Amino acid sequence: MATAAAVTPSVQRPGPRTAAAPAPTVTDPALVKRAVKAAALGNAMEWFDFGVYSYIAVTLGKVFFPSGNPTAQLLSTFGAFAAAFLVRPLGGMVFGPLGDRVGRQKVLALTMIMMAAGTFAIGLIPSYASIGVGAPLLLLAARLVQGFSTGGEYAGASTFIAEYAPDKKRGFFGSWLEFGTLAGYIGGAGLVTLMTALLSSDDLTSWGWRIPFLIAGPMGIIGLYLRMRLEETPAFAAEVEKAESARPKVPLREMITSQWPALLLCMALVLVFNVTDYMLLSYMPSYLTSELKYDETHGLLVVLGVMTLMMIVQPFAGALTDRVGRRPVIAAGCAGFLFLSVPALLLIRQGSLLAVALGMGALGLLLVCFTAAMPAALPALFPTRVRYGSLSIGFNISVSLFGGTTPLVVTALIGATGNMMMPAYYMMAAAVVGGFAAWRMTETAGKPLPGSAPSIEAP
Repeated sequence: MATAAAVTPSVQRPGPRTAAAPAPTVTDPALVKRAVKAAALGNAMEWFDFGVYSYIAVTLGKVFFPSGNPTAQLLSTFGAFAAAFLVRPLGGMVFGPLGDRVGRQKVLALTMIMMAAGTFAIGLIPSYASIGVGAPLLLLAARLVQGFSTGGEYAGASTFIAEYAPDKKRGFFGSWLEFGTLAGYIGGAGLVTLMTALLSSDDLTSWGWRIPFLIAGPMGIIGLYLRMRLEETPAFAAEVEKAESARPKVPLREMITSQWPALLLCMALVLVFNVTDYMLLSYMPSYLTSELKYDETHGLLVVLGVMTLMMIVQPFAGALTDRVGRRPVIAAGCAGFLFLSVPALLLIRQGSLLAVALGMGALGLLLVCFTAAMPAALPALFPTRVRYGSLSIGFNISVSLFGGTTPLVVTALIGATGNMMMPAYYMMAAAVVGGFAAWRMTETAGKPLPGSAPSIEAP
């Protein structure tokens, strides 16, 4: 997996002989590609579920909650959805340190099993009409399993890719993680759209809604197969070799107290990343429909079109971060959201299909600055010994506090102020936080990960 060549120690005069530099890890391109596919598939499955759940929420409300008030049904459905965000930090605190203890590959295999099982289980739950209150309780339990496992997924997947990729291509390979996110969301939302068009309302409510969730079963088996075939990352293997025994357990407190500057930086970067992400991909379809009275089908198609555009640009933007650095790309995204959020939202509010597409497209391209750079930038904030654990903690706390709450907070702000420009102002505030973080972070493009030997690509 990794080859080590003898390195002749350099000699400086005057003074004692300097220590030898660590021998570089030579990566196998085929192995790196397999690692990227295995990691990205887990992210795709997470967001496939996200897309399905979001776009079939009205039907799920009818299936799992008492009939009567459609609004109450929808709120109950999204309440079960939001519950998954509450347990994400707990999952991060369990799976992250475990990944630093027993290895990234083993924990990622476990999170894949749990994510697939949780999603698949939703498709098997009887309706409220069949078992009464047990139905929503089982739905909540499945969502909690999904949220708990997701707490270890993104940090583990980004760490896995970062530790496999050669230093000079870490941005390019990392960008495929978010490519998987977009592909999963498009797949989930697109499947629901297709089913809605082909099935009657009665068929969709009685049995059709189960199909997207049951698909998670074979997807999970494929993902588990890919992950089980992989070896441990070279960086983690080298860390174990240095210990010359089983990895010592790193206390959770140490992961926080010894890394708090990097943790705060991580949380700030994740804040701007996820506020803009959830604003564009989760909230804007509802904004178009409920606030601007835009046609629901057209709104969904615009969002799917924007995500397709982002997928096309994503690998090129990832490669750009390897050439110019992560900091300039992240800073450009923050500056774009700061100065273009208002014009873009004014375009969207104009209402014509062209104007909405242009405004959403502009925001989507700005979001690519984060989706392309963050999978490589965030793991590089922490040393190998605590990378999985510290990143899991910082990432999931920030997502739960700021990302997952974005639709709720913005809706409340619009309701309290009556100002329809609140989505733009909220993104601008997040951009200020992200811009400060980009200014404070150290450039890591082309450099070894902290605590790891240089990684080069085999010729």
